[in-house]
Amino acid sequence: MRADRLLALLLLLQNRGRMTATELAAELEVSVRTVYRDVEALGAAGVPVRADRGPDGGYRLIAGYRTRLTGLTDDEAGALFLAGVPGPARDLGLDAVLATAQLKVQAALPAELAERTRLIQDRFHLDAPAWFRDADPVAHLAPVARAVWERRVVRTHYRRWRGEVHRELRPLGIVLKGGIWYLAALVDEAVRTYRIARFLAVDVTDEVFVRPAGFDLAAYWAESSRRLEAELHRDTAHLRVSPRAHRLLPMLYGAAGRRAVAEAGKPDAAGWTEVRLPVEGPAVAVGDLLRLGAEAEVLGPPELRRAVAATVATLAGRYGTTTDPST
Repeated sequence: MRADRLLALLLLLQNRGRMTATELAAELEVSVRTVYRDVEALGAAGVPVRADRGPDGGYRLIAGYRTRLTGLTDDEAGALFLAGVPGPARDLGLDAVLATAQLKVQAALPAELAERTRLIQDRFHLDAPAWFRDADPVAHLAPVARAVWERRVVRTHYRRWRGEVHRELRPLGIVLKGGIWYLAALVDEAVRTYRIARFLAVDVTDEVFVRPAGFDLAAYWAESSRRLEAELHRDTAHLRVSPRAHRLLPMLYGAAGRRAVAEAGKPDAAGWTEVRLPVEGPAVAVGDLLRLGAEAEVLGPPELRRAVAATVATLAGRYGTTTDPST
């Protein structure tokens, strides 16, 4: 562990130039006293680290010195695909590995490319989780990821909507969608999707399985997502919406809302337009459509219009009887 930290310290000085002990301690997540000891260890090993005193002081390498210890380990190379998503890297237990891998890559780059990499990191950042929702507690993500990598059979205890089940899975791949982690796994000769936060227990066995020939995780996920959307959006609501609701459709209903806007009819004299929006069954659709409030009118299907009208009438009766909830 200390050897990894010494290498990380060396690469920080090589990539960034002069750094104070406090800055190094913050990057390495250690105490300033530990930085002092590590710098002394580097000096004893023959690394030319110079300490500059004064307000602008700090540690730096003698001009022209560059380490050749920039080869990536297998774990570091595998972690690089998460270079832009530190949160998911941390969930997978790869944050320290990723940081070292990035430092090694920067150290191996020519000076002009290293500077360009630094500028990109300063100007672009990817934040994977969705807004206004706490991230899933993924206590079993690390063992699931290990099982995927090592092709190990896992015995799981899983919480479904209809109750808890025990499953023996052959994990094929992990997907991060909108801040939620999913597992694609082979079970009973079929590939199914599991939400990793719903695993109550995961036991990684010693049994190694053979991955299905030609399995493509990205293709499976695209088809699975398309199929799920088709199953959920079995009905289509015919709406008349105000200009404000027209602007809100993409924000409230995502891809379905964007398609509805793109295919909308021409505005009438009052600026209202007619759109067709894919929706779930009536029980869910009523609540979803009421998010538009008075900015929308349901024109069809007739049963959906009646369901919305009945709900609105109930609300009107509830709120119109009294202004004092205690009477």
